[in-house]
Amino acid sequence: MDCRSGARRRRLPRGGNGEGRHADHSSLDRQQVPGGREPARAAAQCQRKGLHVGQSVPAGSVGVRILAVDTTGETGSIALVDGCRVEQGGVGEEVTLHSPEGFGHTLFPAIEQLLARHGLSVASLDGFAAASGPGSFTGVRVGLTAVKGLAEASGRKVVAVSNLQALAFFGRRALRAVAIDARRGEVYGAVYDSALTAVCAEVVTTLPAWLSSLPKGELEFITRGLELERSRTEAPPAMAGAIGRIAREKFLRGEARDPAGIDANYVRRSDAELFWKETQR
Repeated sequence: MDCRSGARRRRLPRGGNGEGRHADHSSLDRQQVPGGREPARAAAQCQRKGLHVGQSVPAGSVGVRILAVDTTGETGSIALVDGCRVEQGGVGEEVTLHSPEGFGHTLFPAIEQLLARHGLSVASLDGFAAASGPGSFTGVRVGLTAVKGLAEASGRKVVAVSNLQALAFFGRRALRAVAIDARRGEVYGAVYDSALTAVCAEVVTTLPAWLSSLPKGELEFITRGLELERSRTEAPPAMAGAIGRIAREKFLRGEARDPAGIDANYVRRSDAELFWKETQR
């Protein structure tokens, strides 16, 4: 294949203990952390729960409970993803975050309130996920630093999910061309298949150059905040639910990593491209 170079929330009813209170980062880190649930035991618990309520639990829908965070754009979001929930693909609640001045001072209170509404603590989570970029450099670091800190404090693992892969989650066709505005006349772009595997690597380039590099055939274009002169699917502003669902599958495949093992995905240019740009100055 040719690949040439505040807050609004969507919530499902669930027992909880109310809205919770505002707290700083340290109040989350200080919670007592017991040993984590093993995936096999979580799966058995999930299957028993499905039988108890008379619902079928899809194969692979292991009861792994993940907190997902996205602070990479102007609109942020957090989501609680639980494999035991069959509604909406296991997304218990997704909260949209609006913070023009950045998410550093609003993220942890929002996380604590989300967990409190579901009667949960950091200790009851099995893992964490964060959007790793591409996006705002500062925003990417805020989200990654947050989940790294929570995972380190609780002895859990983390999955970093590319924003472009998360965009592909919202597609329906076999091949999905995804793009995000990189500003300065450029875009971040890639092509994924229906299994969310990269078919064309993630790049940063001009929109015309990216479009000309795309493979032949029927493509579904998926964007967020980027105008294209062709039919496209606009992804929603809140991406944490998709990030959490992708992360859950990675978690079950054993792809979760220790907090120190994840890093930002800035989608930088190749050395050859950087050298060429330097020679043109």
